[in-house]
Amino acid sequence: MIKFPYGISDFHLIRKEGYLYVDRSAFIPLLEDAGRQLLFLRPRRFGKSLLLSMLANYYDVRTTDAFSLLFGDLAIGQQPTAEHNQYLILRWDFSKVSAQGDIEQIKSSLFVHLNIAIQEFSLRYKSLLNHPVKVNGTDALGSFQSLLNMAQDSGYPVYLLIDEYDNFANDVLMQDASDERRYRNLLEGEGILKTLFKIVKASASEGKIARVFITGVSPVVLSDMTSGYNVATSIYLEPRFNELCGLTQEELIPLTRQVLTECGQDTTEQTNMLETLRQFYNGYRFCHRTEHPLVYNPTLCLYFLRHYQLESEPPRQILDGNLAMDAGRMRYITALPNGHCVIEQIMDDEHPVSVQALEIQFGVEKLREVQQDSRYLLSLMYFFGILTIHAISGLGNLVLGVPNLVIRALYVERLKRHALPRPQDDQLAEKLAEQFYQTADLQPLADFMEQKYFAVFSNRDYCWSNELTVKTAFLTLLFNDIWYIMDSETALQRRYSDLVMVIRPSMRHYATLKDFIFEFKYLKLDELKLTGEQLRGKSRAELEAMPQVQQALRDALSQLRQYRPVLEKKYQQPERLECLAVVALGFERVVWQVLSA
Repeated sequence: MIKFPYGISDFHLIRKEGYLYVDRSAFIPLLEDAGRQLLFLRPRRFGKSLLLSMLANYYDVRTTDAFSLLFGDLAIGQQPTAEHNQYLILRWDFSKVSAQGDIEQIKSSLFVHLNIAIQEFSLRYKSLLNHPVKVNGTDALGSFQSLLNMAQDSGYPVYLLIDEYDNFANDVLMQDASDERRYRNLLEGEGILKTLFKIVKASASEGKIARVFITGVSPVVLSDMTSGYNVATSIYLEPRFNELCGLTQEELIPLTRQVLTECGQDTTEQTNMLETLRQFYNGYRFCHRTEHPLVYNPTLCLYFLRHYQLESEPPRQILDGNLAMDAGRMRYITALPNGHCVIEQIMDDEHPVSVQALEIQFGVEKLREVQQDSRYLLSLMYFFGILTIHAISGLGNLVLGVPNLVIRALYVERLKRHALPRPQDDQLAEKLAEQFYQTADLQPLADFMEQKYFAVFSNRDYCWSNELTVKTAFLTLLFNDIWYIMDSETALQRRYSDLVMVIRPSMRHYATLKDFIFEFKYLKLDELKLTGEQLRGKSRAELEAMPQVQQALRDALSQLRQYRPVLEKKYQQPERLECLAVVALGFERVVWQVLSA
């Protein structure tokens, strides 16, 4: 059976104990040619730590005897570069640094981490160093400089690997978006993080550090350090490194086939498995060249495949808890000026957002300008992994979009929290949605929409109201990734105003669940020549009798008649398919009708 290294980023352990390793060693010569101080950015849980561990084992002078075991059957093992096993490796992982407390407490946590890494270095290379490293418990910067001096005296070059360089600084920034003082104290003037990177920069210039490889999530922290560390070569948008981290469809196909074989299942199930993985975990592109393959989130893929291997079925909860921290990124985004409006704009699939280029030289100061220019916020969302490059426009702009349904769920959750801040309303909405999945009776949910959901919309929302707004409102109430694949646009080659809810393949055995196609129409109050108060005073029968409403329903039902045969043919269960026409009258009332068979 495949041993999936879920939650394991130790390359030596993975190779020694026979865990699955998707070979990325062929990139080593490209990385050597790219520069001596490299910056590589990817979203969380994308395999950056494993990449650094692979590089550490490849370059470490102490792993020479294990080279054949670790790399013999990998691409680099056939043609190793001249630099393999030539370095003393110093590794820092800033995800281990606490962002809690005041600036002195954060500094103390950073110094503890640095000193532990320096002590480990000293012990590992004790036999190779002419003199011991002097570790100063209160001054880790002094300890670091002692290490570099002792390494230089020994004649061995140092390779510095820094994982998640911006992790604790980002945490400081996002704990309270309205209070940037602690963040600035880390990075500006003689801030401790800026000072540390100034030493790295100077030491590399002096030849005390031969190579540096830095991973992180965004360039914000580096930009805010300005001259503190402005010498790194940024490789994170280069097409040749698009697949340096993550998994491709080509790599997943044999894995899914083998897992099905191990479970004793027919490989015809592979189509459903691959479609589920694609809908929920695929969709990332890290360069402007659209001919490069889309990349899957590797952590979520391993979570899915390991669960399937153990239980012979996909996980019920499609979102692994390891990605839950990304919800904090989304909360931070919505707290920024204009952040909530940008999220609503992103949900408009018919009019996708685009930028001429991703902003890579911007700090926290620029994020304040999103009310005038959303490029900085959109770029930050790209680096966080909650937006990705979907396409290139006719003018060469980068068209951005939500990567997959797992990330779309984060957007939906933020919009739902905005509309339904009271937990009891949220719980009632979930209960009504579960009833609807089984009965196709939309009326209780429509009543809830009128009484609770529409009440939170402001006058600004009225100005921007359209079919998309109505679709988004229903999407937030009905979104459920346990039972459904939501908004499957390729299934119908449809217009974007529709909402499609298709039962997940692994959930189709629940006989009471139904598939749904929605067609939404929106009528403005001035079209109806009625006020909101007048609409609220009319019965549902009176609303349905209005000529404008009847015409909107006819138009919606006509479109549904075109869509229904596609899903009936695809899933071969026409008796489970419900087609609903929904007409919103301002943000006051909802009228709906089922397309008869």
